Amino acid sequence: PLQPTEKCAMFDKTDLIRLISNTMPFGKYQGRILMDLPEEYLLWFVNKGFPEGELGRLMALALEIRINGLEDLLTPLRQSVQPTSNTQQETRH
Repeated sequence: PLQPTEKCAMFDKTDLIRLISNTMPFGKYQGRILMDLPEEYLLWFVNKGFPEGELGRLMALALEIRINGLEDLLTPLRQSVQPTSNTQQETRH
């Protein structure tokens, strides 16, 4: 499996917004904001392998931010962004 630094080497500011607004779509922590996932859970995915696509990339980025003690950088964003689940992002009729 890819290591967190390899998986999240390229990201932009919208990824930071997604980290604090998107929720985990499955598993034990379903519904929890990605950036609020426990570090132990993210480390478990390092060994198991992060999910494919954007979710895995964002989870790896969340772990990198945690490992480097950069969570405070997200505080201003958290104050201005409302959390959304992945299902709430879809338009319903």
